[in-house]
Amino acid sequence: MRVLFVSTPGAGHVFPMVPLAWALRAAGHEVLVATTDTGLVAERAGLPVVDLAPDVDFDAVRVRMMRDEPQLAKQVLTGKLADVRMVVTAFARLSALLSDGLVAAASTWSPDLIVQSQLQGAGLVAAAKVDVPLVEHGFGFARTDGMPALFRDHMAEVFDRYGVDLPTRHAGIDVAPPSMLDGPPQGWSMRYVPYNGGATLPAWLDTPPERPRIAVTVGTVVPARDGLSSLRRLVDAASQVDAEFVLALGKADPAALGPLPANVRPVGWVPLSSLLPTCQAIVHHGGAGTTLTALACGVPQLVLPTGADRYINAEAVRGRGTAVVSSPEDVTDLELRSLLDSHQLRTAADEVRREIEALPSPADMVARLVQFADGSHRLRR
Repeated sequence: MRVLFVSTPGAGHVFPMVPLAWALRAAGHEVLVATTDTGLVAERAGLPVVDLAPDVDFDAVRVRMMRDEPQLAKQVLTGKLADVRMVVTAFARLSALLSDGLVAAASTWSPDLIVQSQLQGAGLVAAAKVDVPLVEHGFGFARTDGMPALFRDHMAEVFDRYGVDLPTRHAGIDVAPPSMLDGPPQGWSMRYVPYNGGATLPAWLDTPPERPRIAVTVGTVVPARDGLSSLRRLVDAASQVDAEFVLALGKADPAALGPLPANVRPVGWVPLSSLLPTCQAIVHHGGAGTTLTALACGVPQLVLPTGADRYINAEAVRGRGTAVVSSPEDVTDLELRSLLDSHQLRTAADEVRREIEALPSPADMVARLVQFADGSHRLRR
């Protein structure tokens, strides 16, 4: 069959879907990823990608949104977001910009199934237009009950222009560990398999550290927006802890932090799924991919949430006992030591790791998707 993956622009939205796309291709199915802007990084995973909006300046779009709706922009970027449905307006705007390109791609490529990232409305339009089933692929602990209806309301002009309503066949894949949810999973539970991009691994990863190692990351969005200022207090506190701190900074320049303590190692892009097995703990910003990667590796966490869905993820891991939550301004050496010394954190983290490993893998999900798509009686043989 043919499966069209649709992603909101952004690595954090497209990366969680890569393992399922790989599994489908390995099983002999055709896959196409449809996204734009920073979501195009999916091509580095060896997947065919189509750019849905090559002429749109998304930096300008974000600037306009911040200017026109400053309260909404603040909620998305830095607010203590408790429910992602509060920011559906922003994602509906982005989805509307992708809809024409996606409908055109779906009409030309003729998929049997559309899999879309959460917080995406364009996939709803396209699935209804070409009359194929839709699967929403989760990426963290944010819950999206009722979100399709909200997208229908906020994107009424787009739906009406194509003469469609919501897709009649709609399912979900939930990658959050069931024990960490307040209610049932949103759809089929699937094992979270970390994909953090590829890289040539540095030689030092092969050498066991001489003292406990703690990974530190603030993702890709925070450094681009705010620089590395949120790490300043952490670096100072790290100098008081007998551990090696690895600052996984991606493209960010560590010079902004000034002179670093001898036990702090700044590095560029290192996949967390390769780094964390060598670590005893991680300090991070609360991004969904980072949070779930740490859970999959069984590593205790110190979460310093800074906005968007990061507070949702932080509360989920704190509630399960796998993490401590603080703020970038309040980090202390005592909190850092607790990551290494707490038996409770390590036990809970290992329990969740084993829970994740027991869930159906992306490869196991392929047969279920084939069966779901086959219900449309349009599946290619």
